[in-house]
Formats: sequence, structure tokens, C-alpha cells
Amino acid sequence: MTVAAILKRPAKEYSFFLSLPQATRVLLITNMVYAFVLPVIEIFVGAYIMRNSNDPSKVAAYQLAVYTGIPIAFYINGFLLNYIKISRLYSFGMMLSGLSMLVMMSLVSLSSLGISLAGVLMGCSFGFFWANRDYLALNSTDDSTRNYYYGLETFFYTITYIIVPLLVGYFLAGVENNGWFLGNVNAAYRLVTIVVFLLTIISSLIVHQGKFNNPSQKRFVFFKFHSLWNKMIALAGLKGLAQGYLVTAPAILIMRLVGNEGSLGMVQGISGVLTAFLLYLLGRVTKPAHRIYIFTVGLTIFLIGTLANGVLFSAVGVIIFVLCKVLFTPLHDIAYFPFEMRTIDVVSKIENRNEFAYIFNHEFGLYLGRFIGLVLFICLAQYVSEDFALKYALIIIAIVQLASIPLAKHIVTLTNKFSGA
Repeated sequence: MTVAAILKRPAKEYSFFLSLPQATRVLLITNMVYAFVLPVIEIFVGAYIMRNSNDPSKVAAYQLAVYTGIPIAFYINGFLLNYIKISRLYSFGMMLSGLSMLVMMSLVSLSSLGISLAGVLMGCSFGFFWANRDYLALNSTDDSTRNYYYGLETFFYTITYIIVPLLVGYFLAGVENNGWFLGNVNAAYRLVTIVVFLLTIISSLIVHQGKFNNPSQKRFVFFKFHSLWNKMIALAGLKGLAQGYLVTAPAILIMRLVGNEGSLGMVQGISGVLTAFLLYLLGRVTKPAHRIYIFTVGLTIFLIGTLANGVLFSAVGVIIFVLCKVLFTPLHDIAYFPFEMRTIDVVSKIENRNEFAYIFNHEFGLYLGRFIGLVLFICLAQYVSEDFALKYALIIIAIVQLASIPLAKHIVTLTNKFSGA
């Protein structure tokens, strides 16, 4: 299958999508709708805090609270799977994200306690969403279809990260510049939150159209794992290290060096269309053996973006960094998630354990990396300077991330060995 052939036959591509199992299609459509929610949560909540506090440390503290809520929800979710259908828990997580935004927008003042509580609630919504999403994706795909699955899913997410920031950013800038809603930007944020909540309801209804099975084994908490899984946890820690910054730094940098939320939306959308179609083609054309090359290219682009931001530290530098981020994140994910799922396939058979046990444990690897990254930012901002934290911490993290490449190669080699591939 060549790229040219794919571009010439959209109808057959749609037929290929229809050939997927019904559960896989329902999951993809659900995630497509919810993809319109994620950019608002990940970008504009941080911008809202920055606008109303002008304190980057509060943005980082909110994100740390979010990341703290995620493993808590993973743990609760593991027990609830013994009694409640997984589709209901999945839909609950999506709806909880809209509710947590309503809580944030209803705060009279952005106190540290209020921000932390709203952050933990948002983290719990992510926890219920990702815990069940990962398990459903694992059981609705196999290694031969995961490049396509994650390529198509990431295509949806990338497109919405173009459309949503542009629309929401234009709307918020219009409120401020043209006097809509009497110039009350916070009231406009509340309207955006209501739309988000409605979208979570729609996606929740769609997921109930699929037939999904809960994990068969009840136990999911273990403390000792196969050495292969321990290496995967190390890779998760490196991924988490970058995640802590990538949902915090862009909003701070753009609000400080570029302009308002309108600029935020415009910058996010510049390179997104090309990236989205590139991802679909990569997912459709590439094989499992190509994942490590995609992974390497993504990390290299991330390093280039952080260097541009650190050296220039201006509007131009921020734009280059965000463009590189738009490319890096999906390229990294389209390779990383199949690495994770393939490793779970292999290790769960070796240890004869519930697959959710590995999804649950994986979250703690991510959390450790996120925690270290965000604490590093807060400490540098408080005890050195905010400019230093925004300039150089990203470069440090990008350089450390390069260690992911040989580690990922080693994991691929071991999974092939243990699976007999």
C-alpha cells in the first residue's frame, strides 16, 4: 500500500475502517467526539489560571494536582471494574472532566486550595478516562492493527487541536477586543465550559453502543514484575517527565511572550493540518518495525523546539517551540502506545496476570516522571527565576528524553524475543 494509492481512494479507506471490529469502531468514534474536549481542558484551563493569577507557579501547581488525581482514580477504577461495566466507568470519566471545569470556573478566587481541589477532580476524570480507554484499546486491537488504530486516533486529536484552539481562541479574543459578553472573558470561559460538558455527554452515549468486556481477574495490584515490564516503567517515567511540561509551558510562554488566547489558538493550528494527515498515512502505511524510527524523529523535533525557545526566548522562539510540540507529541504517541500495548501482551502471558494490572502500574511510572518534571519547574521558578525555568528546564528534559531511544530499542528486542517473533 503506497501513500499515493491511499490519497486516491478515500472511499476504500472508509471501507477499511468499516472492516474493523464493531468495538474498535465504536471506541474510535467515541474518542473522536471527546477529542474536541481535550484541547480546551489541556490548553485553556492553564490560560484561564494564568489570566486570573499571572502566576506560572499556580499553573504548575494545578497540573501537579491533576497528575496526583490520575493514579487515585486508576486505583478506584480497578476495584469498581469488579462491579460496574467498563463502558459506564469510561463515560463517567468523560463527564467528570466537564464537571471539573465547571468547578474551576465557579471559584470566586483562584486560591491555592481551590486550584488544587479542582486539579485533583480533573485528574480523577482523566484517570477514569485513560484507565478504561487503554484497557479497551488493548483488547480491541492487536499488534498488526495498532499502528492504524493509533494513527487514526491521533489524526482525530491533531485535527481537533487545530480547530478547537482556533475557534476558542478567536472567541475569547473577540470577547476581549470587541466587547462581546460586555468584555467579560471569564463569562465566555463559562460558556465554553458548558459546550464542553455537552460534548462529554454525547461521547458518553456513543461508547455504550459497543460491546466491551471487563477484566476477568479481580486482582490488579502487584509489586514485583518481570524485568521487561520494569524497563517499560522506566520508559513511562521518561515520557511523564516531558508531559508535565508540555501541558503547562505552552500556555505560560504564549500568554507571556506572544499575546492572548487568540494567539494561543493560532500558534497551535499553524502546522497541525500537515501533521494530522502525516499521522494517518504513517498509521496506514508503516509496520511495527518502523515505530522506533518514528519515535526517534519525534524526540529529535522536540529537542530542536526546546533549543529554539531557550536561545531566542521571544515570540518567534515560542512559535517554533509550539510548532515542534505539535509535531512531536503525536509522533511520539503513535509509537509509544503500541510499545506499551505490545509489552503488556507479552508480559501478561509470561506472568499470567490481568492486563489491567499493567495499565494501573504503568500510570505510576508516568506519575513519577510528571511529578519530577513539575517539581523541577516550580523549584526553578521559585528559587532561581521564572525566565530560567521557562528557558532551560525544557532543554534539560529534552536532552534526558533522548535516553528513551536506546531503551525503547531494547524493549522491542526483548518483546520480540519473549514472544518468539
